[in-house]
Amino acid sequence: MTRIFSSAVFREMASKGRSPLFARLFELTGIADRCVGDTTVGGAFDATFAILKAAGRRDEYIYRSALTHNILLGKHSLNTACMLTEFRAGACKADVAILNGTATVYEIKSERDSLSRLANQIENYKKVFAKVYVIASEGHVRGVIDTVPKDVGVMMLGSRYRITTVREAEDRPDRICPATVFEGLRSAEAVAILKRLKVAVPSVPNTQRHAAMRAVFAQLDPTAVHDAMVTTLKGTRDLAPLGDLVDHLPRSLHAAALSIQVRRADHSRIVEAVSTPLCAAKVWA
Repeated sequence: MTRIFSSAVFREMASKGRSPLFARLFELTGIADRCVGDTTVGGAFDATFAILKAAGRRDEYIYRSALTHNILLGKHSLNTACMLTEFRAGACKADVAILNGTATVYEIKSERDSLSRLANQIENYKKVFAKVYVIASEGHVRGVIDTVPKDVGVMMLGSRYRITTVREAEDRPDRICPATVFEGLRSAEAVAILKRLKVAVPSVPNTQRHAAMRAVFAQLDPTAVHDAMVTTLKGTRDLAPLGDLVDHLPRSLHAAALSIQVRRADHSRIVEAVSTPLCAAKVWA
């Protein structure tokens, strides 16, 4: 069931207007018996999501969806904030980060996850993001509180699929490491940040450029780099153009649409695929 929400299925729908992988996976789930005769592929996604979001079955995608609807689209909007997934932060990759007035990262610890790497992940995230939260299942909350420092926020995804803030995170842009921030940026983003801060971009051969840019970032003020990073990435990773696609997709696919990159020209194929009657989609396989 969890594989139905994979990037492979979403990208197949984008490139072909159908997904043979979806048809095969859905056949294996046995959920079709729960769908009425006029159910569409979108309805099938929602039916699958409804089963997966029950406590005890949740994986990272379920938590990402909760953050998408409760934080990104609930407290903010696609016009005022952007969401990053799998963003490099030192030796780790952040599950979800939302940039609005500040940079906030959310480390997901679902029922299926261990807390063994959590302390190391938190230390890496602090080098890039001003606010750090761990969002966990009810069974993990006590372990999270015992593992992370008090400046790290703790959230819980409850049995009714509601996010509760157990402890607020401190907003500390002053503690980030500009050199670590640089390592997660695209080259053009790093240049834009330097220009925003009125810092000269190193004029060196391409083979020396990465080391020279990193050295410049290492000398910059952390808070200034944080603020410039937020402003720059909200422009370069802007999600507003995806608003129309999100509006035409079932709620269960919103997180996928906002985190899986596909060409804008392929959006209509995705909408066509999810609008397909389930009975017709069975032949995709």
